[in-house]
Amino acid sequence: MKTLRENDFAYQAVYRYLNQLLNEPGGNEPVRLPSLRQLADRLNVSISTIQYAYSLLEKEGRVYSVAKSGYYARAQTPWTAPGNGEDLLETLCLHARRPDICVLSHDDPAAVLPLDSPLLMLERELLRQYPRQTHINTQPCGELELRTVLAARYTTSATRCWHAEDVYIGADLRGVLEILISVLALRGATMVIESPCDWTILRLLEANNVRVIELPLQALGELDARRLEALLKTEPIRLILLSSALSMPHGSLVCEDNRRAIASLLTRHGTWVLENDCYSELDERLDGQRLRNLLDPERLLVFSSFENVIGAEAPYGFVLSRQWRHELHRHFLLRSFRMSPIRQKAIARLYAGGRIDHHLPILRRLLKERRTHLIQLLRERLGETLQIVEPYGGATVWVRSLRPVDMRAVFQRLLKQQVLIAPGELFSANGLYEHHMRLSSLGQGDHDLAAVVGMLADALRLAPGD
Repeated sequence: MKTLRENDFAYQAVYRYLNQLLNEPGGNEPVRLPSLRQLADRLNVSISTIQYAYSLLEKEGRVYSVAKSGYYARAQTPWTAPGNGEDLLETLCLHARRPDICVLSHDDPAAVLPLDSPLLMLERELLRQYPRQTHINTQPCGELELRTVLAARYTTSATRCWHAEDVYIGADLRGVLEILISVLALRGATMVIESPCDWTILRLLEANNVRVIELPLQALGELDARRLEALLKTEPIRLILLSSALSMPHGSLVCEDNRRAIASLLTRHGTWVLENDCYSELDERLDGQRLRNLLDPERLLVFSSFENVIGAEAPYGFVLSRQWRHELHRHFLLRSFRMSPIRQKAIARLYAGGRIDHHLPILRRLLKERRTHLIQLLRERLGETLQIVEPYGGATVWVRSLRPVDMRAVFQRLLKQQVLIAPGELFSANGLYEHHMRLSSLGQGDHDLAAVVGMLADALRLAPGD
């Protein structure tokens, strides 16, 4: 294991180790897997690294967690092709981990320039400064040093300010969102979401019986203020989910006038807003304006994670809220996230020392170079058949086939050629975007990108129409 860590990210080595455990012969009954602490001691890595590897397997549907009990391996079932009863998202996640596949939809911005080495170096320095006993004093809502740094980073004025007690950190973004669903009593409630939307959020809302009304982005990324106002007048809207700045996977930025119109409308109706801030650091326009700066801070929650900027070694998610302090603290305490205090301190030092701010311009530039190359190839091979949304940041490109095609057929054909795309239907709760795709050049591995784009062109050309 130590040899593996010298040449690879720790979580990838742990992931491979767990894969071997899961592939060992077993019966049809669920099998309890080693605990986080057992694996951390066995493999000589941090608990947060084990947590992240388990979360990857959980997203793939290969393991599941039971509160206060641990992780269990699902009984193995024969694989069936998509369209024959297999869930499309599950199929995509399962194949995305295969080493021989070209993932033409990979959304991992930090992969082009991760901060794992500086982070782990800081962690080693901190381990020499702090005794192991600090694990006993772990704070349920996250390390105070990191919460303080985040509060300062999100503060923009004396009235739009945050304090450490307003910040709550969890082991991953999914866990934080699950807590918000409970605290905000969203089960069975109605909420409006900006669409297209990340599939992790959509599946989580679906699993918790939240009634979702989609507010689709228009061609230039603006939101339909009239439609939103009609919804606020006629529907029992508990909450609206909107992007802070950069809306992914669409890749667009709301213009200033539209942003102000939406903010004014929400303030007038006293609507609670949940702001998705996961991608705003990758915004290349850099005008500094965020939706939250126009909203009532007393009716606002903001969530994000470190993973898109730092990388997989920083999987933590967090939320900022001035309200529900007692309920949020109670739920985080009951959830008992197992997070390394030293890793959190190391992340705090990356921010406080200016390393993140130095890192971001370089990361944005590298991502833009990758996207520009992919867009150029798409226009050369599919210029007459695709509509491409020019993204303002991030790792992916949102495209639409101008000819109505069966995108599942395109998905299956490319999968047989070891190429993986993300069909647009995955980003909608109501079957929208059936002719769209999310594409990226980050997961191509050793595959030639021009050749892969050629395969995509053939698959679209040969696909049956709707």
